[in-house]
Amino acid sequence: MGKSRTKRFKRPQFSPTGDCQADAAAAVNGTGGEDDDGPAVELLEKLQHPSAEVRECACAGLARLVQQRPALPGLARRDAVRRLGPLLLDPSLAVRETAAGALRNLSACGGFEVCDDMVTKDIMTPLVALLKECSAGLDSNEMSPQEKKDQKRNSIENIANEAVNVLWNICECSSRAVSIFNKEGCLEIVLKYLSRFPTSVDLAISVAYCLQTVTEDNPELLKSFSATALHVLESVLLSPVSSMESLLLKTLVAGTIWNLKDIIPCKSQAEIINALLKILAEVLEMDTGETVIQMKEAEMQRLKTAAEAEEILENTNGDDLIEDDEMEGISRKRKVRRKTFVSDLLPATDKELRETMALLTAQQTALEIIVNMCCNEDPSDDEWEELSSSDESDAFMENSFNECGGQLFSPLCLSHEVHTALTNYLIPKKVFEKTAFPNSIAVDICCRNPTWKPLIRKMNTIQCRALLCLQSLVALLDVEHLGGAAALQTLAQHLSQLLFSQPDFAKRADFLEAISSALRALLQTMASKNISQCMTPDQLMTLCRGGIHSSNVGVRVNVVSILGITGSVLAKEDGTLETLKNIGCFLLEVTTKDPSLVVAGEALDALFDVFADGKEAERASIQIKLLSALKEFQPVFKMKIRKEGKGNYSTDQLCVLDNVKMNLRRFIAYQETVEKRVTS
Repeated sequence: MGKSRTKRFKRPQFSPTGDCQADAAAAVNGTGGEDDDGPAVELLEKLQHPSAEVRECACAGLARLVQQRPALPGLARRDAVRRLGPLLLDPSLAVRETAAGALRNLSACGGFEVCDDMVTKDIMTPLVALLKECSAGLDSNEMSPQEKKDQKRNSIENIANEAVNVLWNICECSSRAVSIFNKEGCLEIVLKYLSRFPTSVDLAISVAYCLQTVTEDNPELLKSFSATALHVLESVLLSPVSSMESLLLKTLVAGTIWNLKDIIPCKSQAEIINALLKILAEVLEMDTGETVIQMKEAEMQRLKTAAEAEEILENTNGDDLIEDDEMEGISRKRKVRRKTFVSDLLPATDKELRETMALLTAQQTALEIIVNMCCNEDPSDDEWEELSSSDESDAFMENSFNECGGQLFSPLCLSHEVHTALTNYLIPKKVFEKTAFPNSIAVDICCRNPTWKPLIRKMNTIQCRALLCLQSLVALLDVEHLGGAAALQTLAQHLSQLLFSQPDFAKRADFLEAISSALRALLQTMASKNISQCMTPDQLMTLCRGGIHSSNVGVRVNVVSILGITGSVLAKEDGTLETLKNIGCFLLEVTTKDPSLVVAGEALDALFDVFADGKEAERASIQIKLLSALKEFQPVFKMKIRKEGKGNYSTDQLCVLDNVKMNLRRFIAYQETVEKRVTS
């Protein structure tokens, strides 16, 4: 829990020209052959064509075709990976780029099975060779004149970018690919690409994504990080922010450095953690809603200026037209040159959209990194653990990364450093601000512009990540570091308002899981510190009735846990009999009817908490006949664990369920004494 595969930028559609245009259209529309494999057969055959242009267009057609899930089995049957692989080393740079693009789409759209199959079919051999050739090509100074040299260099960078994306996708899905990455020395190659970040930010971002993936839980690779390699990461982290894309790059590199924490000297930990959290704080400080509004206005102004410039050019050239054929030709040539000159001065067509998307992705990534900082390292436990944090420092100590022979991180020290730095950089406050719903004006702007509409989903994702991050911080930090009891009550009211301001909250599974997780952690902390809760009984039951029908097991576990936490507090108060009866009946129904043993076990735990103590709880348990209901359910629960447990639940889950089963026996014995005392 706490990790999420980051969404990739959508690559621009390749627009083939000439005879292959029909092939690409047929591939997209599925009309290129008499059967389902028709387009694939034709395109795969053209991969062997003598003409580089035909091979390029065939690769482009396949790049589109693989985005259609029904086409994937047919491509697998036709051995598309083995046919595309050799084209990564084609004499034509254009073919290399489109072949890498097709494999990038295939690896992104095909998922784990397709990526694993690509490794089985030895795609890593030509891919690694291509990465090495691109590295050598970028170092070469043989090209001249300069214009031709720049053109080839740009092509090589584009190929390297596509190849790194293929590598990233495959390593994300296949441990075998990661092992090959380690053995083939790919780290040195991609770090060389990353070092070009001042002039090649797109390539550097792709490398940073890849590094974040391959450095996670990979102790073998960590041994390969020399002082020089660490210095490359340090250079990116300390570079000035020149754009939102460079901000995204720094955020991704911060995530990679966190993955390398085990090889960082203990004496450098304070500087490093503070440097990381300073960057994450700067990212979260930015107002995404205002950015969307400003960037959209900038785009409109740019397009208006471009249209006016175009109109001036057309009018100017129109006035200069001469009837003489020769002069007319000269005029046309001059017009083309001037139009090209003006367009060269304008930003890329989607500049503002790309920058805005980069900021949103950076914020999502920053929230995920913070969660990982607060996450237990034990792979057998999915629950988020309490850590702590460091003294404020604005930058790395000089050469801090070059001391790898020193003492390494101590988990205890690391916990303290993280705890202090989170507090110093006001991370809880910044995360709290991100839990609000997206700016309504920004959402409206995106709704009215199709190309900007995907940003709405991104903004909603940031809200959900912030709620999950808030859950982690509440469990991690002391009440004082969260602002005290009053701040927690304000936070509880804020979460309640978020939840109940959405009449259809139960239909938004991602939002409901995130906010119920945050509420669960917050209410647990408040209960443990005897801070009065703010949610009314009616709100509580509305949340639980809405959430218990969710198909998401996590949501159902959260709502019954929230009931248990709140009910255990109410049980110690007077005048809560009816509320406790409602809670008890609800939890009993979940216990006996929910198809998931995990949810049933959580509901039983909640019952134990609610009815463990208190006069009102004792009266309520008698009136809802809790004892007889649990006695009747006890053998059923045992049988379900025995029959359904093995194969359907993890070892940890089964251990928890066995513990619940044992506690059920003890609770029944306790309830028997309660019933005798109350009824006697």
